[in-house]
Amino acid sequence: MAPRPVMLPVGTSVVLLDIEGTTTPISYVKDILFPYIKENVESYLHAHWEEEECKDDIGLLRKQAEEDVPLDGAVPIPQSPVDGGGDVEQVIQAVVKNVHWQMSQDRKTTALKQLQGHMWKAAYTNGKMKGEVYDDVAPAIRKWREAGLKVYIYSSGSVEAQKLLFSYSIEGDLSKLFDGNFDTTSGHKVESESYKRIAKSIGCLTENILFLTDITREAKAAEEAGVHVCVVVRPGNADLTDDEKLHYKRIASFKELQLPS
Repeated sequence: MAPRPVMLPVGTSVVLLDIEGTTTPISYVKDILFPYIKENVESYLHAHWEEEECKDDIGLLRKQAEEDVPLDGAVPIPQSPVDGGGDVEQVIQAVVKNVHWQMSQDRKTTALKQLQGHMWKAAYTNGKMKGEVYDDVAPAIRKWREAGLKVYIYSSGSVEAQKLLFSYSIEGDLSKLFDGNFDTTSGHKVESESYKRIAKSIGCLTENILFLTDITREAKAAEEAGVHVCVVVRPGNADLTDDEKLHYKRIASFKELQLPS
């Protein structure tokens, strides 16, 4: 059964949006954002080695590496030369290997996300990268805002990475379309408590929120918190089971989400 137009639930005052597979193709994250980190982390570290921000990133990664020692395949990072450690190249190569290892394990540590965010910021600001957004997203959000709705982002990517994607999008600066951003500092997206925290932060009830996501585990967690959910079906997104198709309201485009007349 194909998705059909969905009426905005009565009492909804907030639309909460996932990014990957919802506002932005999964392929953009998988084929552009993450490969950029793997391919450019070494040259980035060489270019920014003397900067305090880069030193802070490496320090955070080193601290994470110390916590990861018990894990299979974990890559330690030696101290920098100024701290009595190895030479610059030795430290850089260790950081590169550590980053590659973390990404191969699909880890979402704060240390890794911080470095990724700074690398993407450099790429966006120098024009090497543009954030990809489905063409139905911006017009729909403008329509929702005109109707008095607030619109927020909730993604596992850092708030900084979220803002960069929309600030430097293929459609220009879309960052002003959003009332705020949430990431995993509010909790993991498959935990119902996360949605209660977000509702409290916004200043509304969970039943005032409609959450749009392509991941049914996230939809289930949001539902358990009392949040309305709608699953977004886009090309490349995971297939839904027959039971999931029956249970969840679904849209293939933001155009299909209709406001009460």
